[in-house]
Amino acid sequence: MESEKVTGFQSIAENVGQFNLTGKTVLMPEMSRAGTHLLAAVFRGFGIKAKVMETYKGLDLGKEYTSGKECYPCQVTLGDILYFIKKEKERLKDNFNAKDYLYFMPEAEGPCRFGMYNKYQRIVLDSFPGLEKLKIGSISSENSYDFTGMIEQDRVKNLRKAAFLSVVVADIIERLLWRIRPYEKETGTADAFIEKSIYLIGDAFESYVAKKEVEKILDVLDDVIREGKMIIDPSAPPRPMIGIVGEIYLRNHVHANQDLIRVLESYGAEVVNASTAEWVNYIAYSGLRDAAIKFRLSLKQLKIGSSWEFCKKIIGFGKEFYYQQYIQKKCYRRARAIIDISEDHKIAHLEKILKEKDLFSFDIGTEACLSIPGIVSYAQDGYNGIVNVYPFGCMPGTITSSIAKPLISTRQIPYMDTAYDESFQPGRETEIRTFMYQAYQHFKRHGRKRH
Repeated sequence: MESEKVTGFQSIAENVGQFNLTGKTVLMPEMSRAGTHLLAAVFRGFGIKAKVMETYKGLDLGKEYTSGKECYPCQVTLGDILYFIKKEKERLKDNFNAKDYLYFMPEAEGPCRFGMYNKYQRIVLDSFPGLEKLKIGSISSENSYDFTGMIEQDRVKNLRKAAFLSVVVADIIERLLWRIRPYEKETGTADAFIEKSIYLIGDAFESYVAKKEVEKILDVLDDVIREGKMIIDPSAPPRPMIGIVGEIYLRNHVHANQDLIRVLESYGAEVVNASTAEWVNYIAYSGLRDAAIKFRLSLKQLKIGSSWEFCKKIIGFGKEFYYQQYIQKKCYRRARAIIDISEDHKIAHLEKILKEKDLFSFDIGTEACLSIPGIVSYAQDGYNGIVNVYPFGCMPGTITSSIAKPLISTRQIPYMDTAYDESFQPGRETEIRTFMYQAYQHFKRHGRKRH
């Protein structure tokens, strides 16, 4: 029994991490449809064979190999990889070789259970004969999602920059969808257009990103936005604005959140979801912030060696964060010159909100650092309602709710918590209808946010 435990720990240490992707088929679980497909296109542009797996078809498998105590996204993503392997074995039969694949599952440090997904999923994969050879590739928030070891060292920085660009572009595509779909002239036009556009822009990433021809990618994005704008019916009246915050996977995965944005739209909303880039910016900002705190402490203690090391980290994280701010500002400026989509939250502004109102602290970490001030920011900006999305039993989501509910009630803005697992709650639609009625009353009294 003891030897089995050691073997299990060895497998996690040896088969989860940053491995060379050359010659592997990199399997990506879908989170946001646009974001995951564009990231896969970036990988292919750098010569890495990347594939986005079908999602939510293997949920029964994910539930079979979990206890129900795990975070819901862990069940969904585990089901995705098990379903893919099942279908791949059926397709290839004796030619299937687990060593040909690498399952891409990033992680985050801190108390969120996301940091344990790949470890637990490693244990599950090891329970199937032969699948111990399928490695799990992981990048971590601890090193700001660095790709060192996964590609040639001289291309690591370029890959990371390209990956961030894909995140920002995907955010803009999704904001375009949420901007045009509530006002489309013909039902279904916006969805079909965006689906086509994801692959069009993906082709641009695949063709140009490794050559650093960013302008060509953004030119394609501009054309997509111009065409998308034509879908809007100019005579359609404005709708109440609803802002979404919460756990990053669940608020982006339309199957896991039971297509919440579309449901809200069906009851008269225009919705803006917190972006994926917000989280990536937060990681770089936190690295810079933490390095600066430790640098000052080392100086006080006259630890010159440590001070120099933290100084180098400040420079590294600082360059990374300011590059991200630059590329995001550039992309949104171009997009907003064509159509009035909502801008993204600024991380420093979100921390300022927390400090001014003494609500929470970046020292604690987790997405609550973004969700709590994000709610306040939505309220200040004139949104007509706010929704907090999180997995059932999620600690950061529960913390956000406990702080946000009394805070937002004083502003008399409709607020709704939506905790999800695999079940369909019979009262959820009634709750959403009631929420949207309140949001519409707020809209009639106060108007709405301008993009």
